[in-house]
Formats: sequence, structure tokens, C-alpha cells
Amino acid sequence: MPNWEALEKGFTSRLQLKRPPVAVAFLDSPPAGVEPFKGSAPAGCSFWKLAADGRVFSTVAADHYNCPIGSHTHNLPLPADRAKDAEKVMGMMFELGYIRPEEVGGIPKLGKTPASIVYAPLGRTPVTPSVVLFICPASSAMLLNEAATRAGSGGSLPVLGRPTCMALPAALAKGTVASLGCIGNRVYTGIGESEMYFAVPAADIERVAEALGVIAEANTALAEYARGKLVQLTAN
Repeated sequence: MPNWEALEKGFTSRLQLKRPPVAVAFLDSPPAGVEPFKGSAPAGCSFWKLAADGRVFSTVAADHYNCPIGSHTHNLPLPADRAKDAEKVMGMMFELGYIRPEEVGGIPKLGKTPASIVYAPLGRTPVTPSVVLFICPASSAMLLNEAATRAGSGGSLPVLGRPTCMALPAALAKGTVASLGCIGNRVYTGIGESEMYFAVPAADIERVAEALGVIAEANTALAEYARGKLVQLTAN
């Protein structure tokens, strides 16, 4: 089993992250010994913030029902009473022109309904994660993208947008993906204006970490070269 704590420290140091990477695990049964989430949340992506702030917990489908979009991407069927709320939310989005009805079918979703979803800082994950989520500035996302490509985990998808939560099933299906987020996510999580997301399949995370070591050193050397070239050319 990977040393999750060492991986978190390595990523945090090399990428100069303000928050630890978040481990998200989609499970077929509730995990033993993991504290269940208590309370309510506006969306599944708000659990990302709680985990990035240091909490370790598990959720069930009902914890995600307040967001019909997240319930869709996580393949969590809504009960009849909540499905009506979903229709209203989607109707509002269609009316605003935020999304077109024909786009909904193309939004990535999990292949099967998880019985439990566990969230934790990567270094403290109590179970093997499915996806590792990074919240980072564009410069760090650049390094992650280069490392994922070197590790053979670079996905075939373009940079994703709304809804942010589709990045998780997309990463599982297609490999590492970047996401610019969406307005709901940015309100619920409070990430910075210059920050974005990177989702890496946990099965690839050790190879990406190893590649990041090479990429980080290469970028340091290339930055020195570029600065020298800039000084040389601007001095003439």
C-alpha cells in the first residue's frame, strides 16, 4: 500500500500547495471505523473543502441530495420528492442559458452507485482512494499536467468546466483531468479566483508523484535558462 502521508508531503512541498490533496474513495460498502458525516451540505463538492481543512469522514447518498447535479455525476438516484427539486434547479439553469438540455447526457458520471463515499486529506486517508483531488494555482497545475503526461496518466479530455464534480468520474474513466471549476463550487468551497482543480486517478498517483520529481527539477533548470536568455536578449 502506498505511503499516503509521504505522498501528501511530497506533493505539497513540490507544488507549494496551500491545502493538502484530497482523497476521495467510492466504496461498495460503508467503511468500518470512519466517522459518518453529520449535518447537511449544499453540495458534494463542499465535502472537498471539509477534507482539505483536515476532516476525515464518510458519506451516504442522502448527504449529497441537496445538489442534483452532484447526485447525477456520482450516480446517486434521487428519491421522488428530491427529484422534483432537481427539475426546478435544472429548469432554472436551462432558462438562464447556463446549460442546454442536450448537454446533460454528455456529463460524465460514475459507472455505478457507491454505497459510501469517503473524504480525507491524502496523508490521513483511512481507505484506498479512488481519486486524488488537487486545489492549486495555474503554475502548480502546469507541473501536475506535465508530470501526469510523463507518467502516462494524462487524460484525453480538454480542461473541464461546469459542473466541477464531473472531474472525478472523468478522471476515473479517462485519466488525469484539469477543471476550472464552476460558480456553485467556487461559492461552496471558497477557493481562490486564481485556483483550479486537478483530479488524478489514485491508481496512477505514485507514478505521477515520481514523475513530478523529474518535472520539478527540469522546470527549475529551464526557468534559470529562460531568465538568462531573457537578460541576454534584452541587454542587446
